[in-house]
Amino acid sequence: MPPIVFVVDRRENGKTLASVLKTRYALSWAQAKRLIEKRHVRVGQQVETDAARRLKVGKQVQLDSGTVEVKHATPVAPAKPAPKPKSPAPKPPRVKPPSDDASRDPLLPAEAVVYSDDAVVVVNKPAGLTTMRHKEEAEEFGRGKRFLPKTLADLLPAALGAPGRPVIAVHRIDRDTSGLVVFARTRAAAEHLTAQFRKHTAERRYLALTRGVPKAGRVESVFVPDRGDGRRGTSRDLLTEGGKKAVTHVTVSERLGSFAVVECRLETGRTHQVRIHLGEAGTPLCGERVYDRPLNGKPLPDRSGAERPMLHAARLGFVHPETGQAVGWDVKPPDDFAELWAELRRAAADVTSPERRS
Repeated sequence: MPPIVFVVDRRENGKTLASVLKTRYALSWAQAKRLIEKRHVRVGQQVETDAARRLKVGKQVQLDSGTVEVKHATPVAPAKPAPKPKSPAPKPPRVKPPSDDASRDPLLPAEAVVYSDDAVVVVNKPAGLTTMRHKEEAEEFGRGKRFLPKTLADLLPAALGAPGRPVIAVHRIDRDTSGLVVFARTRAAAEHLTAQFRKHTAERRYLALTRGVPKAGRVESVFVPDRGDGRRGTSRDLLTEGGKKAVTHVTVSERLGSFAVVECRLETGRTHQVRIHLGEAGTPLCGERVYDRPLNGKPLPDRSGAERPMLHAARLGFVHPETGQAVGWDVKPPDDFAELWAELRRAAADVTSPERRS
């Protein structure tokens, strides 16, 4: 079966990708988000994983074959009736899958490997690189998974000089988040580390650049997959089905005028936890495009100029699965984070300087 292709019309202009899919194909918010997050949707022939991306009129959207049933779709009237073609309409262009040539894969810098031994590997993940492939996604694509972009877990074996020895992912950080993540090299080490993350005994601290200055203290809420607008978030019902407790400890490290440098210590490790807690507090990350608005509200303004959510996993600590010793590492933020930090600091200093006030 060919892929499903449509072109964004005027009624859909400015709406989010998830909203358009939900309306066109009679999906729930969760179903629309799942299609996008599992990389079944392309916008302009590029895989799109941001459910909140706003579409422009005339943009071509493509869904993988078999992902939705078109016969159940809710038709959306075009802005103008299309003239009847004199000849058969051309078939949608076939999208050529990305090459699996190693030269096209992202390179993992040698300095990214912070520590390694026969049991564990600690890596300073670059922003823009997915930590690992979900098991369900790998099974769904089968042999076709070789056409998917390489993940950190895919690249690590070669970087360690052992391409035939896969690493085992025990936790993950977001694709656009930089910083520390640990992989196991044996099944026993994986079980030991997984137990620590499940019991929340591993130490994880993040640095964030925020719009506004959040209130310092302990933030606790119940997370649900869909808070009511297709985004993960907090439920007011503490006994909601499928809800999971999320706890973040927030410390304001530096005030930068209308921005701030914030340290977040995770007591739990829920998906997008820091981004959600800071966003729902009204102080979203610089560069945040998903958790930057109240429920069914408009995005908060972002004058930082950040091109990604400014979040960095700065510290990671755990008990070594073989030695039983407590170990930990700290890494500085990457260049784009550090440069924006310095820029915001300069701007705040200019506003408060005596010369500026006079």
